[in-house]
Amino acid sequence: MRFSGLGGRLYRGETSLEIIAGRKKWYLLSTVFILLSMFALGVRGVELSIEFKGGSSFTVTAPNGTIDQARSAVERTGYTDELRIQTIGENKIRIQTGVIEQSLSNSIQDSLAAQFGVTVESIDTQNVGPSWGEEISRKALQGLIAFLVIIMIYLALTFEPKMALAAIVALIHDVFITVGIYALVGFEVSPSTVIGFLTILGYSLYDTVVVFDKVRENTRAITATGRYTYAQATNLAVNQTIVRSLNTSLIALLPVAAILFVGAGLLGAGTLKDLSLALFIGLIAGTYSSIFIASPVLVQLREREPAIKALNQRVLARGGGSATPSQRIQNRRDKRKKRN
Repeated sequence: MRFSGLGGRLYRGETSLEIIAGRKKWYLLSTVFILLSMFALGVRGVELSIEFKGGSSFTVTAPNGTIDQARSAVERTGYTDELRIQTIGENKIRIQTGVIEQSLSNSIQDSLAAQFGVTVESIDTQNVGPSWGEEISRKALQGLIAFLVIIMIYLALTFEPKMALAAIVALIHDVFITVGIYALVGFEVSPSTVIGFLTILGYSLYDTVVVFDKVRENTRAITATGRYTYAQATNLAVNQTIVRSLNTSLIALLPVAAILFVGAGLLGAGTLKDLSLALFIGLIAGTYSSIFIASPVLVQLREREPAIKALNQRVLARGGGSATPSQRIQNRRDKRKKRN
């Protein structure tokens, strides 16, 4: 089957996007986002939900209630420490405090019930102790570390160690940027967020594996044939898979965007925003990193090998190092036209 359009020309090497050659630009762009993430994490930090740090949460159904009313109701009980109040949808208010005694929790429930004219039983109350929060945080971190270790082993066995290292660099890139944006917008990191992180890591890894599988196919006998440098063959592989990656990511982003902007934004379904934001940012970062970070990093790692250095020197000696695969195809066509 012969593919047509831009995707077909990229796949056959007739058109080439110089992704590997422009890696300094991609690294610079990623550095800007990483510095912004570091700034956000340093200035604002990450807002952890009570499931991780412990605390109490009170959700009141009050269609006409305000945040100021909720704050004054809590302050009347004498509580003056950490306090976070937000609206959920159009008729609910959620009040979060730090770790408090059961007696103070009961007092806050009574004060909220009196303030909003509801029964104590109608207030959805959740109390999480500090030890439980520490346990959840530890398990979440252990799950993330285990995920990365298993992925490194899988990639090292399926492909090669340098591909595994390049993929892990891309995954860390995705997580760091996603966490930084979370800190910047002030969203809470909840168990749903952790699920979102693991989901986008899996998606990013899938995209990277697709690219690396094509890289392996294009470079399987590259030192024997000596037609292209390793960077040229890798760039061709990225061009051959880029349309598929972008189309897949776009299809995945559409429902996630609907959840984030329609469900959480317009309809006020606040419980969806933690998961949807992680997925939305992570999908974009994962697609970007699999194309513009993982592959260039892999090329830099492989170009340090003596065999790849010798290959590049042979190609350069024949004058092929400066030509892209698409240019070389066009050169061969021109030569055939001249002979005819």
